[in-house]
Amino acid sequence: MHPMLTIAIRAARDAGSVIVKAYGDPSKTKVEQKGTNDFVTNVEKEAEAAIIATIKKAYPEHTIIAKESGATTGADTDYQWIIDPLNGHTNFIKGIPHFAVSIALHVKGKSEVAVIFDAIGDEIFSACRGKGAQLNGFRLRAGSAKDLSGTVLATGFPHNMKHQQDTYMNIFSSLFTECADVRAAGCPALNLAYLAAGRIDGFWSMGQKPWETAAGNLIATESGAIVTDFAGGHDFFKSGNSVAASPRVLKDMLAKIRPNLTESLAK
Repeated sequence: MHPMLTIAIRAARDAGSVIVKAYGDPSKTKVEQKGTNDFVTNVEKEAEAAIIATIKKAYPEHTIIAKESGATTGADTDYQWIIDPLNGHTNFIKGIPHFAVSIALHVKGKSEVAVIFDAIGDEIFSACRGKGAQLNGFRLRAGSAKDLSGTVLATGFPHNMKHQQDTYMNIFSSLFTECADVRAAGCPALNLAYLAAGRIDGFWSMGQKPWETAAGNLIATESGAIVTDFAGGHDFFKSGNSVAASPRVLKDMLAKIRPNLTESLAK
């Protein structure tokens, strides 16, 4: 196993222990509002601290970009760890057992290592660039659907981009009429992991933050899926607007999405 993947898994498990313990005793979870539709809990802060401590112990000179504590620039900026300690934290707050730890490592701007840990389900999705994706050590392959007919897609509602709700709903309608069903489970990391595992056939979302999808993007692509922005390009990490699916399904999804895009989203 790649030594940095080993550390990522260890860090994810450390965070998972914090999260599971807190999930079992909701009275210890304290929720703060950071902004409109934006909350943080003491649990994700503790989980993030556990991840950072594990990474720093192994690689003290690496740079860390974390959801809650921000960027900590190390002596070696070529190595950047991108962390979301509790992706799907609204689910956690509401007691819905669908959330995950997400950790990715970028080396000189390229995604090299990724881990998504569903602590409740004890499922570790992982990937190393060029080595494929795995679930608890077993190889993953994305689904083989040939078109949108019969597919189950996943999405995330743009709760922080409600000014784009008309565009989003037009896209939703265009895709929903062609597929079998759509899921909106509130955890982008697990959406991408489930795509890699063939549990869903495609995923699209708007305005995602880098730490929400950094690990999932690599796991999905290493399973044979493709990730693009809404225009079919490679600007998804910067824009936060992404579409992911197997090649044939992706082609059909983009064909439904593009006609509904505003000028700003089409770039």
